[in-house]
Amino acid sequence: MTAALLGSKGTSSGGEICGNMTSGGTESILMAVKSSRDYMKDKKGIKRPEMIIPESAHSAYDKAAQYFNIKLRRVPVNKDFQADVKAIRQQINKNTVLIVGSAPGFPHGIIDPIEELGGLAFSYDICLHVDLCLGGFVLPFARMLGYPIPPFDFSVKGVTSISVDVHKYGLAPKGTSVVLYRNHDIRKFCFLCVLAAVTEWSGGLYVSPTIAGSRPGGLIAGAWAALMSLGLEGYLENTKTIMEVSQRIQKGIKEIPELFIIGRPDMTIVAIGSNDLDIFEVNDIMTSKGWHLNALQRPNSIHICVTLQHAQVFEDYLRDLRESVRTVKENPGPISGGLAPIYGAAGKIPDRGMVGELLDVLVDFGLWRCVEVLLVKYAISLPWCSLLMMKYPILGALYDTLLSLGRLSNHSCMKKLWLAGRGSSAGTRYDSQLMCSHGRG
Repeated sequence: MTAALLGSKGTSSGGEICGNMTSGGTESILMAVKSSRDYMKDKKGIKRPEMIIPESAHSAYDKAAQYFNIKLRRVPVNKDFQADVKAIRQQINKNTVLIVGSAPGFPHGIIDPIEELGGLAFSYDICLHVDLCLGGFVLPFARMLGYPIPPFDFSVKGVTSISVDVHKYGLAPKGTSVVLYRNHDIRKFCFLCVLAAVTEWSGGLYVSPTIAGSRPGGLIAGAWAALMSLGLEGYLENTKTIMEVSQRIQKGIKEIPELFIIGRPDMTIVAIGSNDLDIFEVNDIMTSKGWHLNALQRPNSIHICVTLQHAQVFEDYLRDLRESVRTVKENPGPISGGLAPIYGAAGKIPDRGMVGELLDVLVDFGLWRCVEVLLVKYAISLPWCSLLMMKYPILGALYDTLLSLGRLSNHSCMKKLWLAGRGSSAGTRYDSQLMCSHGRG
């Protein structure tokens, strides 16, 4: 059913579209990358594989590069926040196995030029994966409704695989996604290596079509039930609603002079930036009003992903957004417990490895210990701690935020180091507001 939505019925598809169910968009992308790597190794003998992605591509490609030992080349997007076809072409070499496009991209809701990417992939005889995890159950119906949707599926020559989440706009249970391939020759590399590796296992012959061995059949049944229950008419009605709400939200944002919309959204994701105030402070105020928006970087922005739930409350959203902008404009500066200092400072730390370590520690030890561990590691002495606070105000901002949330002990060594670092021998006080003023870091 999913394949039929994405061009399998068209003559240009080749009539062999096939695929597998997975646990989510990340696993679908992982399987597409693995299949592309092994397919190109079999076809062209590539032993040191590389893939090229725009910087707006999902972080699942970074996972795939690490898991499958593929060199990742990331290129900037163009002025319209789309994949830059010219820049991608310049990166293609004899080891390239895969290029990537999104329809739409997660950050800004903009569809990459899939047709041009398909032509590029076809001319160089390499694979092209299209990430339709967000758009797979919206774009086909939006096109039926007459929206000017550019080509994005297997009707495009050169597209070799597609990932689409049924658990997003398909409204299936969480944990259901589909990865599709243009033909069986590509799909077999999902599991060929697994099959070859376990033909001699004493437990018997074993093969698995995706990463997981045990898979919940109930989720697959739930996805099938969602598709059958809603049907074509149901998805068309849902798409009509959310596309109209998305356009009304965009219109409302354009009426707020301090804000601007990033690019030209093609679907239901609307990213907002500002040249006049700290957009992350606006996000903190919106959070306090009950809205949960995604914070983005490069450029600093936030986005809303419009769903059916927003149909009844989008006017409330726009009202609260106007009020939040007014509040930040009249009273600039981070609110107590807000995350604006963290996002603002993290984007400006030149040592990206340190930001990576921050995230590693956050996951490994929990939020309340991440600053403490980093300071213990980097602040070899109290004078160095003071210098570190001045150079990387994110550490101070993190401490103040976590302390206000009650996540740090008053007796922790983190606090001792931080208090020492806040005051120099001359008695200067380096607090997070001072260090993060006018742009918060």
